[in-house]
Amino acid sequence: MLASLSIRNVVLIDQLDLSFEAGLCTLTGETGAGKSILLDALGLALGFRAEKTLVRAGADQAAVTAEFRLTGGHPALVMLSQQGMEAEHNLLLRRVLGGDGRSRAFINDQPVSVGLLRAVGSMMVEIEGQFAEQGLLDPATHRQTPMVTSPPWPKPQPPPGAAGARPWQPMKQLPVISKPPSPARPSFATI
Repeated sequence: MLASLSIRNVVLIDQLDLSFEAGLCTLTGETGAGKSILLDALGLALGFRAEKTLVRAGADQAAVTAEFRLTGGHPALVMLSQQGMEAEHNLLLRRVLGGDGRSRAFINDQPVSVGLLRAVGSMMVEIEGQFAEQGLLDPATHRQTPMVTSPPWPKPQPPPGAAGARPWQPMKQLPVISKPPSPARPSFATI
């Protein structure tokens, strides 16, 4: 779960710290309110492509830190342990982008490649955009772990006294009744 997002010198944002609570969080606002800037900043921390135009005018560098709270056995923790990195239930993904377009990536304040940051970031957040349905066709974007392991409601039980009920059977096909031919339409000639 995304717990916080810290943004420094990204486009129009000088300094912004956001905290998120458990549950559904939505980002809404008028056109031009800055929603895309926030998503670009989050994408920077997740390892998305960085462009020097993201650095605020007059600043030497931009920096974004995203903090995630994880449960034990999360695939990102497994990946990091395979890379020889210690990771606990709080995971910090940070990216610093210089005004020259070069960037540095960090996971829990350890320098890492942007590729590793992107791999871990893709396990943390799934951002859907206007043409996101195209990603449904790419098996590489499919989740390997189920989003819901079991439904939050109890398994339906048959009603009392239903033990002797007949098993379900498909409905029989009804006969097709043909329509009588429609009368010929008169044709009109214009003179």
